[in-house]
Amino acid sequence: MGEKTQAARKLYTAHPRLWRDFRYVYPVVSRRSRGLSIGINLNPDKVCSFDCVYCQVDRTTMPGPMPVDFERLSCELRTLLTQRDAIFADEPWKDVPPALRRLRDIAFSGDGEPTASPAFPAAAGLAAELREELALHDAKIVVLTNGLNLRRPSVIQTLAFLDGHNGEVWIKLDAGTQAYFEQVNRVHVKLDQIVDSIRVTARVRPVVLQSMFMCLHGQPPPGTEIDAYLGRLRSIVDGGGAVKLVQAYTVARQTAEPYVSALSRDQLESIAARIRALGIAAEAFV
Repeated sequence: MGEKTQAARKLYTAHPRLWRDFRYVYPVVSRRSRGLSIGINLNPDKVCSFDCVYCQVDRTTMPGPMPVDFERLSCELRTLLTQRDAIFADEPWKDVPPALRRLRDIAFSGDGEPTASPAFPAAAGLAAELREELALHDAKIVVLTNGLNLRRPSVIQTLAFLDGHNGEVWIKLDAGTQAYFEQVNRVHVKLDQIVDSIRVTARVRPVVLQSMFMCLHGQPPPGTEIDAYLGRLRSIVDGGGAVKLVQAYTVARQTAEPYVSALSRDQLESIAARIRALGIAAEAFV
């Protein structure tokens, strides 16, 4: 592996939400996007409806309510989209190889659940407007979500709008059983509710599922849990949902809890192979 490729891989392990003096918009060299992703963080206050054990966000310090300054967000997004070369003038970005400098997407991600922000619909409109104005036709607009708000009317309307602007929804699904769901995502919501919301959303457009597999206290997910997870995938597809891809990934950065660690490549590939055996496309990201 060359030095430049190694430098790019190091960037996969650190996704800082801040770039220079920007508050809302930041660049990421994304392993799952396979290139440059321009992130939009609508939750700099770190508010999230999940509290995942593997999350990289430090929630020990919370800055308090922080309404989105839409004018600043608009300025930051336009600047990064039109002056992308400036990203690679800084350390550690300047060693990123050319193949990974291509803009792949504009992604609603950040420090919390983007669909929970009141600014989400307007921000989605802004992203679509700039994508068209700047002729960034190859770039997707990606919404990363834990799925909790997929039934909200405003979210349904916003995702329908993005369908016309090369939008794509990446929905979290980390568990097959209620007990494991509560252990990993640390939220007291019915997993059945989340899966049903995924199914309904996937009937409208193909979705990407992002599934984190990890060791807890040195132990990988038990076989019964993987079986239950595969059952959830089957229920989504059998219920008429279209799953474009399952991104099976593992820990790459510092986690909220010290007892969380990564699976090996072989372990992750084994899970991905079982997903493919269902007739669903899957990629493993270590």
